[in-house]
Amino acid sequence: MSAESVTACVLLIGNELLSGRTQDANLAHLATTLNEVGVSVREARVIPDVPEVIVSTLNEVRQRFDYVFTTGGIGPTHDDITAECVAQAFAVPLIMNEEIAETIRGYAKVRGMSEAVLAASLRMARVPEGACLLPTDVGAPGFAMGNVHVMAGIPAVMQSMISKLAPTLAGARPVRSRSVGAYLGESTIADALTALQNAFTDVDLGSYPFSEDGRYGTTLVARGTDEARLEAVAAALRTLIIDHGAEPLERS
Repeated sequence: MSAESVTACVLLIGNELLSGRTQDANLAHLATTLNEVGVSVREARVIPDVPEVIVSTLNEVRQRFDYVFTTGGIGPTHDDITAECVAQAFAVPLIMNEEIAETIRGYAKVRGMSEAVLAASLRMARVPEGACLLPTDVGAPGFAMGNVHVMAGIPAVMQSMISKLAPTLAGARPVRSRSVGAYLGESTIADALTALQNAFTDVDLGSYPFSEDGRYGTTLVARGTDEARLEAVAAALRTLIIDHGAEPLERS
């Protein structure tokens, strides 16, 4: 891993996401949480519950990124196939983890589950051989294989998992940002913004149009890991705006 940048890819797995029946609520939380420990999400994909797609995508991205995080597909139903696919990607067998199984049996006894419901729930105890468990205070644990971390799709469960996992990750410096707005069109400041980006190559600059009270403008955002450089860019952005005849608007 680079001391300057530790990268991640997020795979959101599930046909329900692609059909529009379910709105993703995990990516923003994951990206924000990971950034705070210095892991930068560089790519995110939504992929279907299709074994060959999951396996090939996993094998691609785990080679390209320091970390891979998946959500979805580790529940008790027939279409929860992420565990099988991870096992296939790593060429290891899928086994029953007795620690998870005992936890599920304990839930079953307390809740009076039928044998059929217990049998379905025990699907969540299957993990690839050699996997490490990802603890959670809600539901069954996830697991990790190599740099792939497999988490639940249910937001409350995923959030519990990542809250425990994130502090254990080896990250770099968190990415911070500065934002300055102005009632100026993007095209008006495009050339000046390009010149500024060329002068500060270690900072990422972006422009984002907005509309407020019937007026159109642009928010300029600088992102980087060096607070001093960000302050310098923010000052340069304010000067750029003033030079174009507008008043800088502070943004959070």
